[in-house]
Amino acid sequence: MENRQIDRLEFTDIVAMPPYNPTPIDLSTVALPAELGALVEALAENVHDVWARGRLDAGWTYGPVRDDAKRTNPCLVPYGDLPESEKEYDRRTALETIRFILANGWRIERPTP
Repeated sequence: MENRQIDRLEFTDIVAMPPYNPTPIDLSTVALPAELGALVEALAENVHDVWARGRLDAGWTYGPVRDDAKRTNPCLVPYGDLPESEKEYDRRTALETIRFILANGWRIERPTP
């Protein structure tokens, strides 16, 4: 089945799928160095921009309420204009990504000018 067909799955197709049990790595003990705070915010903005670009490319537009049939979404605005709750969603994604990188032994260093 092609990825594009996933939007057209019938209810019976979804019910027949095996259960999905996500098991993310526990990153709660991974401390984030304070100097990476700005990176979290920059990454969160990029996460939003990637999501928004995908929606816009798929024909979605801004609308005051989310409407899947009309393909409108109130979050199709610049990151700075998002409500704080939406920014927090993107920040969590960014933060968990950075924690995952650190937990796997990688280092994140700011380049020197």
